[in-house]
Amino acid sequence: MFLSVFICFTQLFPYFYFQEVLPVLAAKHCMMQATAELHQSALAHQKKKFGEEIARLQHATELVKTATSRYDEYVNVKDLSDKISRALTAAKKDNDFIYHDRVPEVKDLEHIGKASLVKATAIQTPLSQKFTDLFEKMVPMAVQQSMSAANSRKADTVNRLIGSMREATNLCNGVLASLNLPAALEDLSGDAVPQSILEKSRAVVQQGGLQSIEQLIKDLPELLQRNREILDESLKMLDDEETTDNELRGKFNQRWNRTPSGDLYKPLRAEGNNFRNILDKAVQADQVVKERYTAHCEMIALLCKPENELSAAIPSANPTKTLQGSEVVNVLRAQLAQLDEVKREREVLEGEVKSVTFDMTAKFLTALAQDGAINEEALTTSELDTRYGSHTQRVQQNLRRQEELLSQIQVSHQEFSALKQSNSEANNREEVLKKLASAHDSYIEISCNIKEGTKFYNDLTEILLKFQNKCSDIVFARKTERDELLKYLQQSIAREPSAPSFNIPSYQSNTPAPASGGPTPGPRSQPQAKPQPPARPPLPNITPQAASTSAPVSTPVAPSSTNLPPVAPPSQAQGPPYSTYQGYPGYYQMPMAYNPYAYAQFNMPYMPYQAQGQAGYPGAPPAQQPYPYPQQPPQQQPYYPQQ
Repeated sequence: MFLSVFICFTQLFPYFYFQEVLPVLAAKHCMMQATAELHQSALAHQKKKFGEEIARLQHATELVKTATSRYDEYVNVKDLSDKISRALTAAKKDNDFIYHDRVPEVKDLEHIGKASLVKATAIQTPLSQKFTDLFEKMVPMAVQQSMSAANSRKADTVNRLIGSMREATNLCNGVLASLNLPAALEDLSGDAVPQSILEKSRAVVQQGGLQSIEQLIKDLPELLQRNREILDESLKMLDDEETTDNELRGKFNQRWNRTPSGDLYKPLRAEGNNFRNILDKAVQADQVVKERYTAHCEMIALLCKPENELSAAIPSANPTKTLQGSEVVNVLRAQLAQLDEVKREREVLEGEVKSVTFDMTAKFLTALAQDGAINEEALTTSELDTRYGSHTQRVQQNLRRQEELLSQIQVSHQEFSALKQSNSEANNREEVLKKLASAHDSYIEISCNIKEGTKFYNDLTEILLKFQNKCSDIVFARKTERDELLKYLQQSIAREPSAPSFNIPSYQSNTPAPASGGPTPGPRSQPQAKPQPPARPPLPNITPQAASTSAPVSTPVAPSSTNLPPVAPPSQAQGPPYSTYQGYPGYYQMPMAYNPYAYAQFNMPYMPYQAQGQAGYPGAPPAQQPYPYPQQPPQQQPYYPQQ
């Protein structure tokens, strides 16, 4: 189809081009050149080149005349012609009376050069600071797949390193909280609130305290319910359409020959079940966070109180003043300082691991060009070892250093605990301080977990909305297909005969349907051919005497073919009239009054029978009144021949 249209266009285009486009272009060329000569004449007048001015105006006049004579139907040059004519008249008048400058030939005039309307600037690359090349990252499919696998391996490596460091930090915080460090070293006075507890209290208050975390926990069920509703609505659309499809399949059986909805929706249902499992796991994680919050809610609320209320809530233990200046305390403080340094180094390492970037595209392209295939695993593993090898070693050293320090701190803490006086007040104070330190750590962790959960639900909402749109699109497409198939089946069912075919009686095959309310006509027999009349005998000889004794008969003249009136078709077969004859001896024929077999076109007169001694039968009408059809004579007394 497209090829035929293209061929027709190429065949017709030269005609339209030469008939319409070229004259318009030629006319525009003449007008533009005449306008250029007019402006150039004005420039020559400014330079006091009056002869050149006149020559250019004359050339412009010729161009306008050419456009008018050849292309008048395409352009209108009246205004331009008047302007050039006025300028030429004024220039000639001034030159003839004042300047007397020589008018050069047109071929001697300088060519009109092009004017620079704008200043050309070089194209800068890139065009803007935010410019991005759309085709910069376009690579072969094999390279794209290898890049995806390499990015996955890189993410696994980064997550493994960062996860191990975060687990070590949580372990360190848990051990210190169980040992009530460093609060136990700062609380040697036995009355004042330790500085570490005050710092933790201020950190909790700055992050919103108990109200912010309660609000976040309160928002989680609403986000969860919204995601469940989106997922349930998406799966309900699939269920409703599948139910309708199964009902129609049971109704039409084999005629319903489209793909079953159950088979078509298997990938979508698997994806929906995956989302439901993710939501179930999220619910379990939310429950763990809520239980942990419930366990530390009281201590978190205590951390949010002012310093005086916090100090009043912590039991006092004055006998601990005896431990001030002890060597065990100094060693324990030094070990805790080293542990803080390890934790800060770990934070720096985590930032460095996250900031490592590299691109494997060039290596994959080179491998594909050289070998025709890409060994993604080997290339990616080698690159990851090069990029993250040093970071992995530093992380391992940091973890080993922390493990050594924690073991030393535990030993020192045992010595420190042995030096402390064993009384109930000191034990109660230390227990409260441990709970406060643990509550701070739990608050930070719970807050991070709830924020991550909120972000998770919001991101999942966008994904579920896309899944819902996908389900809606396929259900709409299936509904459109179902409606078309139903329409086709209804039409095919309507065209099917209600009963098997049967033979129609022969007498009804060629008979029109009877009128409503009337009887059914019976079969009609075929008309039989009417027998032909017998052969005519020869005409009798009529003697002049008999003709003279009979009544004068005027023979009508047969009318011409042009004056014949219209002849009605006879009702039955007719033949030529039988002529009268005397017959055999002893036989007398009856006079004929009217012959029904006479042909109208012959218009033959009646032949009267004349016996000896008797008058003849009246003849035809006079010649002045011809008639085309035979007419019945007037009634007379019957005439019988005498014997």
